[in-house]
Amino acid sequence: MAESEWQPESPEEAALPPPYRNFMIPKKEINMVPDMGKWKRSQAYADYTGFILKLNESIKGKKLTCEYKVSEPIEKLIDLLNTLDRWIDETPPVDQPSRFGNKAFRTWYTKLDQGAENLVATVVPSELSDAISEVAVYLKESVGNSTRIDYGTGHEAAFAAFLCCLCKIGVLRVDDQLAIVFKVFNRYLEVMRKLQKTYRMEPAGSQGVWGLDDFQFLPFIWGSSQLIDHPNLEPRHFVDEKVVNENHKDFMFLECILFITEMKTGPFAEHSNQLWNISAVPSWAKVNQGLIRMYKAECLEKFPVIQHFKFGSLLSIQPVAS
Repeated sequence: MAESEWQPESPEEAALPPPYRNFMIPKKEINMVPDMGKWKRSQAYADYTGFILKLNESIKGKKLTCEYKVSEPIEKLIDLLNTLDRWIDETPPVDQPSRFGNKAFRTWYTKLDQGAENLVATVVPSELSDAISEVAVYLKESVGNSTRIDYGTGHEAAFAAFLCCLCKIGVLRVDDQLAIVFKVFNRYLEVMRKLQKTYRMEPAGSQGVWGLDDFQFLPFIWGSSQLIDHPNLEPRHFVDEKVVNENHKDFMFLECILFITEMKTGPFAEHSNQLWNISAVPSWAKVNQGLIRMYKAECLEKFPVIQHFKFGSLLSIQPVAS
């Protein structure tokens, strides 16, 4: 998908009545390392990366607090995320010997597992109801693993895939781009941080001090795009506590830094070495380009992450039609 394209099909085509569009329950297709080539050649890879880059472009130089259109589907997605948040409050952590991976997460997850299709039905119009079971799979995959009680960039990717699918069926439109990142994705991050804190979730496949962050990646990409050509905030400033405290409400990148400093103790250069190195890069445009390359290499091209990704009719394993 070219970066300039937003929806691979027109809304009319996307909203074709079910006989013409065969929705399906997404399933895993990348079972062995050699299957990774199939993923990189797939329509899903092209659509997913195109979606990430399109949003990256649309929010360039803009603050979280800027004005943008908020459509009805965006409001409904916020209601959906607020429901997930409320379920956390209703499912307090249990007393257990192990400090990490609180088993109450499984109780919380069961609510989502059983309620996902009903939640998605509140966002998707009735004429597209056949798409619900396909789209809902990505929502269920986006909150962490209930067996291991962990969360990582693969779960984050499932949420971006969920939003991408909503675009492909025409529920979200081109003029929703700012709201997708600033309102929906930002609210998703708040709920994920609350899950991570409340249930002391483990980082999935974390590279420890050598990874960018234990849990997220996309907000660093999009957050660095927001800061491109900023008149006075440079990459070297994000390690300055005062700068972070004064500007985090406007910039996703600084919000991420704030969360890291709340969760970790000790010198920043030690617990977040990769980010510390990034603070030496001269411009946000270079940071943004570097993070996109790193995301492809460290997340999208890593078998342990992609083996869990699911493919259906909307994000298809079929090779890109040349």
